[in-house]
Amino acid sequence: MQFGRTYEEFTVGDVYRHWPGKTVTEYDDHLFCLLTMNHHPLHMDSNYAEKTTDFGKNVVVGNYIYSLLLGMSVPDVSGKAIANLEVESLRHVAPTFHGDTIYGETTVLDKTPSKSKTDRGIVQVETKGYKQDGTLVCIFRRKVMVPTATYIKERGGEQPGRPELGEQ
Repeated sequence: MQFGRTYEEFTVGDVYRHWPGKTVTEYDDHLFCLLTMNHHPLHMDSNYAEKTTDFGKNVVVGNYIYSLLLGMSVPDVSGKAIANLEVESLRHVAPTFHGDTIYGETTVLDKTPSKSKTDRGIVQVETKGYKQDGTLVCIFRRKVMVPTATYIKERGGEQPGRPELGEQ
């Protein structure tokens, strides 16, 4: 299984479709809200959401959807990253509800070699998240510093900290 890419492995225009998707449960949404201290009743109080909002039901907190999509993209984009440098934009364009399943895809927009170190480069990507019916719900752009193949080789290969397992 590939986990991230080196700078050389990124090609502008490539699209990575992240798999599997994630069905968002009420528990997921409430736990994320509690962990991040977001107690807005739109996310936590179904009576409030039903009686006072345009949606008529709880809306999943947007930053959870962003976090899911970011996590989904790690094996394809940032699994080898040296650093996540910047989130340039983040837009929530449609609501997500409990029971919706989120799928993501990332497009490589640009790549530039580092100006200060020859063993790394900067990759700009755009990730989009969709519900099971194809509705776009979230879109964000970010820049990631990734290693070159030389960087990986000089540091002991793909998984230098992983122990060798012998037969028992």
